Amino acid sequence: MKAYQLTKWGEAGEFQDVPVPEPGPGQALVRIGGAGACHSDLHLMHEWTPETLPAIAEWTLPFTLGHENAGWAEAGDLAGLEPGAPVVISPTWSCGACRSCRDGATNYCDQIDVWDGRAGGMGLDGGMAEYMVVPSECLVPLRDLEPWQAAPLTDAGLTSYHAVKRCLPLLTPDVSVVVIGVGGLGHMAVEYLRELCGARIIAVDRDEGALKLAHEIGADLCLSSDDQTASEIKKASQNLGAMAVLDFVGADATLELAVQVIRKRGQIVGVGLGGGTLPVQVGATPWGVSVVTTLGGSTSELVEAVALAEAGRIEPKMEKFPLDDVAEVYKKLEANEITGRAVLIP
Repeated sequence: MKAYQLTKWGEAGEFQDVPVPEPGPGQALVRIGGAGACHSDLHLMHEWTPETLPAIAEWTLPFTLGHENAGWAEAGDLAGLEPGAPVVISPTWSCGACRSCRDGATNYCDQIDVWDGRAGGMGLDGGMAEYMVVPSECLVPLRDLEPWQAAPLTDAGLTSYHAVKRCLPLLTPDVSVVVIGVGGLGHMAVEYLRELCGARIIAVDRDEGALKLAHEIGADLCLSSDDQTASEIKKASQNLGAMAVLDFVGADATLELAVQVIRKRGQIVGVGLGGGTLPVQVGATPWGVSVVTTLGGSTSELVEAVALAEAGRIEPKMEKFPLDDVAEVYKKLEANEITGRAVLIP
C-alpha cells in the first residue's frame, strides 16, 4: 500500500510503498477513511530533529505521518465490534495500568509519554495510508458520522475539548473567556464553550477569516490581535478581565496577552506549541491565578466529543482532499490557507 512517511529529519514526507500491517495481540487493523493534517506534522517535518528536540532521539525513521484518524475496524482484536464497524482512533496510546490510566486520564499516562515515539503518527505508523494498526482499547465506535467527518475529533476536537473542560467550572454566565488562536483547534473550542457554558466568548486571532468563522459559530466578540487587544478585552469585561484564557498558540506574545487579561482567581490554559515562556513568580499574575498546560485528551473524553458531534451540537469545519494531494495540503496549512481542518482520504 502507499503511505506518506517521514523518512528524513528536517524534510517533507514522501510516499513509500509498504506492506499492509498485520495486527498483533490486543491490536486492530483499521482501514483509514480520513486522516487529519495537523500543525504538529509541520513541526515534525521542518523543525523537530533529535538535535533541536532531544526527546525524539529514540524515534526510528521512517514512519507514516497522521495522528488524527478514523476509519473501519477490519481485523484483529476488535474489542467486541463487528468487522467493518466505523471507528475513530484515540491518539493517546497508553499503558492502561498506571495510576493516571486507572483514573481515566490516559493522555497523562505515567509510563508512555507523547515523546516516547509509541503512538500512531508520532514515532509509529499513522493514518496517512490505506491501513494502520492500533491498540484495540483506542477504538471508539461511530454511529451517525462518516469516518472522514469524525477524524478531526481525535486531535483538534479532543485537544480543545479537554482544554475547555479544564476551566469549565469557572465559566459561569457572568464572566468572560478568551480563546487565542481560533484556527483548526481554537474554532472547536469556541463551539464547545458555546454549548457547555454561559460565559461570554472572546475570540482573538490575526487572521480575519478565522475571526469571521469564530463569529459564525458562536463567539460573542472577535478581536484582531494587536497592541489594543488587551484593553479591548478589559473593556468588554467591565475592566475585570477574563476568568479563563485558552491559548492555542503558545508564543511569548500570546502568553503575555493572557497574563495581561486574566482576572483574579482565573485560569490560563496553555495548549499551543509555540515555544513561549511564562515566568513563574509570585506577583507575575493576578492573585489566585492558576496556569495549566494540557495534552490531547483521554479516550473517555473522545467518547464525549463524538457524542456532541453526533448530536449535531458541534460541527468541525473541514476541507476534504485525496491523500495523493497531501504534500500540497501541508503547504496550504503552512500558508494558513486551510479553513478549520484538512482531512486526507485514501
